[in-house]
Formats: sequence, structure tokens, C-alpha cells
Amino acid sequence: MTISNAAVRAASLTKVYGEGDARVVALDGVDVSFRRGELTAIMGPSGSGKSTLMHCVAGLDRATSGQAWVGDVELTGLADDALTMLRRDRIGFVFQAFNLLPTLNAWENITLPLDLAGKRVDRAFADVVIDAVGLRDRLGHRPSQLSGGQQQRVACARALISKPDVVFADEPTGALDSHSSAELLGFLRRSVVELGQTVVMVTHDPTAASYADRVVHLADGRIVSEQLATVGGA
Repeated sequence: MTISNAAVRAASLTKVYGEGDARVVALDGVDVSFRRGELTAIMGPSGSGKSTLMHCVAGLDRATSGQAWVGDVELTGLADDALTMLRRDRIGFVFQAFNLLPTLNAWENITLPLDLAGKRVDRAFADVVIDAVGLRDRLGHRPSQLSGGQQQRVACARALISKPDVVFADEPTGALDSHSSAELLGFLRRSVVELGQTVVMVTHDPTAASYADRVVHLADGRIVSEQLATVGGA
């Protein structure tokens, strides 16, 4: 893979927590790249380092050593304020907890990243995203008036609205029933196929991973295998 084809990459990425007897190596010299326009699933048992890897390459946590890049920007050398701006402008996030503001309606939650950045909404693109997640008739509703699946779709639309370089999804179906999970995964798949989005998804669920183009397996802080997936959600 050429560097230019990598939306996100890491080299010798290491993350250590604690010292002495309490020392834990969460990431152990990881080298990985995530291609543009693909959905990559990161899998592994609990404690394997999959969420730590996502947090370090997304700029949510700092690695102990090694390097990480979003596009051509190296995260490990950025000051906190520059890292905050990069996350705001170039990265979208979807978490297991929906992280919606309860006082805002769906539309206001979706466009919040643009409001915070002082940017105008691209209404044509917003229409594409809203129709893709099937929320047009729910835009005026607050989170308490939406189902869990609808709230997570709002979170996905919010992650996409700023046209980020990459969307990181950390166990996005963890709080959803099977029907809502399938809807959400189908949307993430369509965002890749129809919108050209890059998605990196941490999951323990083989069904969720079946929607990916590629699956990266971690164990004990190391990548132990990679495989091209047979996309079951397409």
C-alpha cells in the first residue's frame, strides 16, 4: 500500500500503562495502515488492545512511543490544541454510548460539529446523509424521543456531516438490538460504497465484522493476522 492511499497509519506504535509490577503493555510495536474508502474492522479478545489502538491513531490518547498519522499529519508531534482541531476537522467518531446532547434535537446534534467549528452546513450533502440514515421525519425530535437505533443513526450522521478523512466507530452496535445493529452496519457500509467514506470499526462481533472490507486481529497488543473480508452486509 502506498502512503498516499492510507487514510490512517501507525508505525511501531506502543502504549504502556503503569510501572513496575503494575506495568501493562497495551500496544506492542504495532504497524498498521487503514486504506481510504474502505471499512476496516479491528477485532480481538477483551484486553487485546483494539480500543487502545483506535484511541491512539484517532488522537484521543497519546502513544508511549512510535508514530501515528492521519493523512500526512503526524499526531505524535502535535500540541494539544492542534490535536483538538485535527479531531474536530478531520475525524468523525461513533461510540457505543450515543453521546448526544439531550437538549438538542436530531438536526442540531447532527450539525453540532459544524457549529462548533464555525462552518456552514452543506445542505446538499446533509440531505444525502440524512436520507442515507433514514431520519428525515425525526429531525425535530430530541434524543429522549428516539429509539436506541435512531439515536445511533443520529450519531453516525453527526460523524459524517463534516466530511471527515476517517470515521472511527468503537463497538457502535454494542447497545443495539439485532435489527438496529443490522440497520446501522448497513448504513456504515453504504457510507463507504456510496460516499467514499473511510471507516475503522472496533468490534468483538463477527457479524459486524462481516460488513468490513478487511479485518485486523489483535492479541496481547500485537497484530496477529489480517484478512480481506467477504462483505456480508453489501
